[in-house]
Amino acid sequence: MALLKIAQIGHPVLRERSREITPEELASERIQRFIDDLVETMRDANGAGLAAPQVYEPVRICAIEVKDNPRYPYKPNIPLTILVNPVIKPISEETFENYEGCLSVPNLRGVVRRFADIEVTYWDRTGETQTRVVHGLTAGTFQHECDHLDGKVFLDRVEDTSTLSTWAEFDRFHKQAFVDRIVPFIQRKGG
Repeated sequence: MALLKIAQIGHPVLRERSREITPEELASERIQRFIDDLVETMRDANGAGLAAPQVYEPVRICAIEVKDNPRYPYKPNIPLTILVNPVIKPISEETFENYEGCLSVPNLRGVVRRFADIEVTYWDRTGETQTRVVHGLTAGTFQHECDHLDGKVFLDRVEDTSTLSTWAEFDRFHKQAFVDRIVPFIQRKGG
């Protein structure tokens, strides 16, 4: 496996709509190796997820995993999930405000509104169709990663730019209030 370079905000690859993967491509040794490298890169960077465009590969693949992540100690654990050609559908009107950051937007966080309940349909890395209902903060993680496949970064969804903060200032001034608000939401939504 290899660590991949992560594209930073301003690079055009982050603004392209990624192309769909065919079943033949997904089964190829190159794409399977790429998925391994994507996961390794996400874990090395302590990310909660990483989308293919973030490592200069404009295809509709992303990896999500949260396992006692030090960057997001309040996030519920999510087992490693590979999403290929995902489609997200909100299944309720409820939304929540999430303080988000991104490996492609270093040292910046901001408040983004996300759907609290979604259904995601995708292929797993073996090409099997999966449908999963996801709730709460976990639903926000899925939406964030899938946004990358459409050329969007979380900054595009920040409604109030006064919420933008560096990581240090988030920890100092905003983290406790966010955790106090989001933990009961996670408990209520089960994710």
